[in-house]
Amino acid sequence: MTRARLAGWLRWRHGKRPTDLADFESLAQSLLSGKGEASGVALASRLLDAYATLPDAARGSFFELLLERFGPDLEMLKRALAGFERRPDAQAVTRLHAAAEPRRQELIRRMNLAPAGTRQLVRMREDLLVAMKEQRSLAPVEADFKHLFSSWFNRGFLVLQRIDWSTPAHVLERIIRYEAVHAITSWDDLRLRLEPPDRRCFAFFHPALSGEPLIFVEVALTQEVPSAIGPLLQGNRAPVSPKRATTAVFYSISNCQAGLRGVSFGNFLIKQVVDDLKRELSTLNTFVTLSPLPGFVQWLTAARRDEAGVLCASDSARLRDLEDEGWHQRAQKSLRDALSRAAVRFLFEAKDDAGKPLDPVARFHLGNGARLERLNWLGDVSATGLAQGAGFMVNYLYDLDAIERNHEAFANLGEIAASAALRRLHRNNVG
Repeated sequence: MTRARLAGWLRWRHGKRPTDLADFESLAQSLLSGKGEASGVALASRLLDAYATLPDAARGSFFELLLERFGPDLEMLKRALAGFERRPDAQAVTRLHAAAEPRRQELIRRMNLAPAGTRQLVRMREDLLVAMKEQRSLAPVEADFKHLFSSWFNRGFLVLQRIDWSTPAHVLERIIRYEAVHAITSWDDLRLRLEPPDRRCFAFFHPALSGEPLIFVEVALTQEVPSAIGPLLQGNRAPVSPKRATTAVFYSISNCQAGLRGVSFGNFLIKQVVDDLKRELSTLNTFVTLSPLPGFVQWLTAARRDEAGVLCASDSARLRDLEDEGWHQRAQKSLRDALSRAAVRFLFEAKDDAGKPLDPVARFHLGNGARLERLNWLGDVSATGLAQGAGFMVNYLYDLDAIERNHEAFANLGEIAASAALRRLHRNNVG
């Protein structure tokens, strides 16, 4: 251990906080170079505790430190690459792989030694994702966090639990807090989501985040595919007997941990919930979502300004009605048809930088092997539903016999599975 690292470590032994990034680097270097498990736990705890005291404005500098000072050992990498060129065997590949790994990956692993280390690292990645909005250069650091979290939070470690009215209150509070699709306004509102016999809620948990749901799905048992969210959530509705239900409707899927964004476990959730429901209720034969269309209005606003003619002139003229308050209460068939054509174009043609659907909900369900089944006019007339999706809701159908085929076609070829009606509407729209 160098004198500088020892000085930093001694400051921490006496309970002093790091005074600048040099102190953070000293502590991190000490954690990486240490051999003893007990000292590693102590150093990891001190490093994470010190990070937690940083003001928000300083956390970007901490991530810059990880980027600049804890990348791969370039000299070791050069030697490993030269060795591989001399003798490209399996051992040389192993050495090259080890040398190419950024040192910060091992640092993150060692920080995880601290009590509640995983929880704190998830919060740290949440901060990193915020910092990346201004500092895109931090992408390699984010890639390392995501790489490690994809292993730590793989399906083998996840536990599916049903959430009901008897679930501990601290978990129910988190369900209220994290609901991201249809806000839960009170405990009574939550009770209407959980207690009736035609309602189900399931969540994934991880042993390292005790009592913290990672993602949860709310399910309604019905006798038909719904077209609107209002009747589904009405407090005075008559519950359907589960024994008579034929359809399971996934009407809300919420990720609970911003620091785990992009770590895929939602697809496992849907598939396991389907399996559990089928075992419980043999009458179920249709599994479908009732999903929002976030981002549609934003895309539509840009499309109406686009001189390249994304929308035809007549549709653009009709869509001026959207500028009037309460337009949905007076909407005529011509506006409905123009909006429907635009929404189908959005779903089929609007892409992100990776060539995937721009709509995150479509990207999620199509990537899981669902198909676009139906577009529902004024399915959500809440303020949020109108502001984000012009009131549209979408049914994605999980056809159990076609899930794998749809997933492969989407992942490998970018093909969007869709019902004949939606394919025909899109074809006529672009023709």
